[in-house]
Amino acid sequence: MEKLTVPQGAFQLARYPQRKNDPLRAWDAADEYLLHHLYEENLLDARTSILILNDLFGALSIALTDYRPQLISDSYLSHQGTRANLIRNDLSTGQVRLLNSLQDPDVTFDVVLIKIPRSLAFLEDQLHRLRACLHPATRIIGASMVKGIHTSTLNLFERIFGSTHTSLARKKARLIFCQPTMETEPGTNPYPSRYTLEDTGDQIINHANVFSREKLDIGTRLLLEHLPGTPASNTIIDLGCGNGVVGLIAAARNPTAELIFIDESFMAVASAKANFQTVFEGHRKAQFHVTDNLNDLPTGSADLVLINPPFHQERGQGDQVALHMFRESKTVLKQRGELWIVANRHLGYHIQIDRLFGNCRTITGNRKFVILKAVKR
Repeated sequence: MEKLTVPQGAFQLARYPQRKNDPLRAWDAADEYLLHHLYEENLLDARTSILILNDLFGALSIALTDYRPQLISDSYLSHQGTRANLIRNDLSTGQVRLLNSLQDPDVTFDVVLIKIPRSLAFLEDQLHRLRACLHPATRIIGASMVKGIHTSTLNLFERIFGSTHTSLARKKARLIFCQPTMETEPGTNPYPSRYTLEDTGDQIINHANVFSREKLDIGTRLLLEHLPGTPASNTIIDLGCGNGVVGLIAAARNPTAELIFIDESFMAVASAKANFQTVFEGHRKAQFHVTDNLNDLPTGSADLVLINPPFHQERGQGDQVALHMFRESKTVLKQRGELWIVANRHLGYHIQIDRLFGNCRTITGNRKFVILKAVKR
């Protein structure tokens, strides 16, 4: 575990879930730059109200606990990581108020700190939502590594808030400064958005931070073309559900099954729930969980687990998230239960799945994607 040392103090921080020999830190140079800037410019005092967005594992929130900030994140893992890091530094979890991305604060803030997310659509939605939390003197400061700030990023700030400029780069990080002009007319927030599922004609609702929110992605389409339908499937889990399309089609092909939708994104689960309720109009049973994989489900309780696994956590890439999904899937599956995944062919997941389950069959594939099936024995 590494120590973040900034003018506000020294803090032991770890990513969440904490993994042995994790090469990635729980903060980046943009966090450091932002905290140094706040100190050097003397921007905070005892009365300053602070809102923080997208603080991945609580580095900003923990360094600024004296101001009792509010933190908005779309990530369950970020919430859990922030709580764990508060406890790790002997700080009360009550010193940071955690909100999810669909909860809007009911007060205005003097300072708003934004870690720039990967998704431009998610940033756009957040900036629209923020307008109700501002007063004319609110300072808005964004922070990211240089590679995460583009002309389109700055254009969003300009269009929704007003005059925007950037800092010089420091350790490959940069800050964005924006002073809101309340007379600026940003237009209507375009999220959630919708598209029509060609095979069924259903309107699919997508909140801004949902993967493939504009159309069905190629990998998911391949999985849907080969999705199993068996009378024996009583409990089906759509793990990493996104907007829930995979679970929707699985429900249609397994009319007696109970569906469980799971994702660590609050917006994903909200989208899946809205889509399921719209399609089945309350006539089908389903559960919806914002959580870390399958921790809350009983061992040996599922017949089928369906996954289109991610290979990144925010800006970090790797296979740890997917491998964790596979291990927990094996635990929650019944004997003879099945794991089905669709993934980029080059990731080579068949090796890990075969090692874990003792079997792995390739159902189909194309040049880019492959569908794999494993049976719990």
